[in-house]
Amino acid sequence: MFESFIGVDFWTALFVLLNFLLLFFVAKKYLFQPVKDMIDSRQKEIDDLYAQAQNAKDSADALETEYKSQLAAAQATGETIVKEAMERGKNREEEILRQANREADAIREKASADIAREKKKALNDAKDEISVIALEIAGKVVGQSLDAARQKKLVDSFLEELGEQQ
Repeated sequence: MFESFIGVDFWTALFVLLNFLLLFFVAKKYLFQPVKDMIDSRQKEIDDLYAQAQNAKDSADALETEYKSQLAAAQATGETIVKEAMERGKNREEEILRQANREADAIREKASADIAREKKKALNDAKDEISVIALEIAGKVVGQSLDAARQKKLVDSFLEELGEQQ
């Protein structure tokens, strides 16, 4: 009895070993392989999701870089436009000032010419009046009437003397 309790029966051990191997191969075919395939497919899905996330991050980084460069270009363009507008404004201001100075010079020249003309006219009128008065006085002093040629000669000499005094 002790021998049956501690003893190993060859056929029982063989039967247990065959049952274990049969159970192992059945489990391998119907349990281990499908579970392994399921784990592999899940791992592939996770890897694909990580790859998609990385691609999306790379695309976002590329877009961010592109937008930053476009923003920098837009700012540079804006600064250039502002500088050009300021330069055009400054040039326009200088042109307006030059034109105003030219117009002012032309007005001054015209006024100077008008003044000179009026001065000459006033001098001529004064000379004419003085000659008439001088002739009348000379006629009264002399007491005689002068003929036209003599009168002209006296007026011319008087005007020459008057011009020399000025």
